[in-house]
Amino acid sequence: MEKGERKKADLETEYVEDVKKGGGGGGELEELSSVEKIFEGLEVPSWRKQLTLRAFVVSFMLGVLFTFIVMKLNLTTGIIPSLNVSAGLLGFFFVKTWTKFLNKSGLLKQPFTRQENTVIQTCVVATSGIAFSGGFGSYLFGMSETIAKQSTEANYSNNIKNPSLHWMIGFLFLVSFLGLFSVVPLRKIMIIDFKLIYPSGTATAHLINSFHTPQGAKLAKKQVRTLGKFFSFSFLWGFFQWFFTAGEHCGFSSFPTFGLKAFDNRFFFDFSATYVGVGMICPYIINVSLLVGAILSWGVMWPLIADRKGDWYRADISDNSLHGLQGYRVFIAIAMILGDGLYNFIKVLSKTIFGLSRQIQKKDESTVLPLADRPSPDSQNLSYDDQRRAQLFLKDQIPTWVAIGGYIVIATISTGVLPYIFPQLKWYYIVVIYICAPTLAFCNAYGCGLTDWSLASTYGKLAIFTIGAWAGASHGGVLAGLAACGVMMNIVSTASDLTQDFKTGYMTLASPRSMFVSQVIGTAMGCVISPCVFWLFYNAFSDLGTHNSEYPAPFALVYRNMSILGVEGFKSLPKHCLLLCYVFFGASIVINTIRDNTPNKWARLIPIPMAMAIPFYIGGYFAIDMCLGSLILFLWHKTNKIQAEVYGPAVASGLICGDGIWTLPSSILALARVKPPICMKFLSSATNNKVDAFLGS
Repeated sequence: MEKGERKKADLETEYVEDVKKGGGGGGELEELSSVEKIFEGLEVPSWRKQLTLRAFVVSFMLGVLFTFIVMKLNLTTGIIPSLNVSAGLLGFFFVKTWTKFLNKSGLLKQPFTRQENTVIQTCVVATSGIAFSGGFGSYLFGMSETIAKQSTEANYSNNIKNPSLHWMIGFLFLVSFLGLFSVVPLRKIMIIDFKLIYPSGTATAHLINSFHTPQGAKLAKKQVRTLGKFFSFSFLWGFFQWFFTAGEHCGFSSFPTFGLKAFDNRFFFDFSATYVGVGMICPYIINVSLLVGAILSWGVMWPLIADRKGDWYRADISDNSLHGLQGYRVFIAIAMILGDGLYNFIKVLSKTIFGLSRQIQKKDESTVLPLADRPSPDSQNLSYDDQRRAQLFLKDQIPTWVAIGGYIVIATISTGVLPYIFPQLKWYYIVVIYICAPTLAFCNAYGCGLTDWSLASTYGKLAIFTIGAWAGASHGGVLAGLAACGVMMNIVSTASDLTQDFKTGYMTLASPRSMFVSQVIGTAMGCVISPCVFWLFYNAFSDLGTHNSEYPAPFALVYRNMSILGVEGFKSLPKHCLLLCYVFFGASIVINTIRDNTPNKWARLIPIPMAMAIPFYIGGYFAIDMCLGSLILFLWHKTNKIQAEVYGPAVASGLICGDGIWTLPSSILALARVKPPICMKFLSSATNNKVDAFLGS
């Protein structure tokens, strides 16, 4: 899903080629040879001047917007594309518009720089990132009574904790900052000595640099205008659809596009602008993998298993029970996710160890890690850009003692306070996590720099099984495992996010101090904004987290059942379910192995098991939306490749943002008990005749 970001890194190059061919745009971009020579005459502001009030005001507004978007995605399918491009683009637009107005009024005191733009992008992504790592669609909501009732196993009171605003905010403040301090001492080894790529961070830096050239600014204005058009369309489309949703399964989102039988098996187009936009951002193989998984599960496997009702599971059990058909859906999906996660964990970890050992062997001081406070290697072979960037990157040091001291202080406080929030999570469990976390955070940050793949959720699952099994079923092991998952996920996720931002800052000459402060402020905003947004959803939609609802939160049930497996084993699975889990667990590993050992022209045609697993539980409706987005982008590429590359991400972002922000007024309407006036529902002809006869009697 990060590959959409990588395409953006080549955006300006293709735009220039179009210009040279006479495609319009006004001149060549000299940054093709050297970025920093373009900005050579501009003074780089001090790290304090990069942290402006207007930057954080804009960051707060965009943070709220993107938190709503991420929360909606979390609670519907759990598929979240990279929003870095949207954050950078909108941040540039808002501040540029404001400074242009002040400049005309003669009140402008400080011009808008690419460093300030980077601060905004960093703060926004940090804020909205908490909506994911906070577990509102996974481990945290998985603790609730709503999810526990669906899993039926281990739903005793000591394994349940319902959401509440005060403890959610407190929990996030206790665990969300540790990852930031854990990788600060090693920022130099990551960015300068090892020259890790961090594809998403690099792509974002290219984008921000291009915005602040004359030609790039013109292009950005056009992109923002396009984004605004599709934002308006998407928002109004969401508003229009609301009028037809007065009852359950009403409206365009329940339109039986391919017939009622296909609708019963979750195959329909639900007219979601959000997932059409997500499909335009995600790589083609992700969307195709989702569709393949939907066809395999809902088109083949579940109908065949349903025919074994009364043999494989009791005939009197509902299809939504985990002892019946729902058990196969959930646990086979978990097996595929774990198989894919284990394979990628081993792959990334082996690459990390191999790359790390090879890099250290190249150093003169081979037994010492080059920390931030230690001198750099000989830089005589560096390009002008790298010399300039390294000079400024090392100028504003963050003392190692501050990072280590900050980690110890926060770890000590949270070790003492977390057991009051989760009595099942004993202090010694937390100590073990905090001892292991810096190493795992480094591995995740390093692996992310090599592959652009964060394994935060995989490390979280590792904590679920280890801590849950350690605690045991009789001592609230399910809840302890989920809470431990949250602690670990937040640490390793924020660590990789910060190193990505350090890479972006390195390439835009933003100070590491301003990056760190921006990340801290953004994280603090997220610790308040995300629980408040989730609380709005939780109170506005009474069926939140239930099967077949508008917001089923599928991964909440998945994470809870992982924790149950870790504590109680496999005794609760229906007949033959364990065998099928073994088969699909092994298949995930085999498919990934084949993908990685096949030439690229064939490997790109092999589906990704993790993506295939998601529709196993949810259904194929969102996969159809995303494939439509892919089809639109594909046809656009065929007709006008340059235009598709330049404006495709803006169109996708507009569709996602407009529909995402509509959730705010729709939530407010639901809280105010304002009901839509119309229910548009679709019935078979036989059912319709019965309804007509009943109404006519």
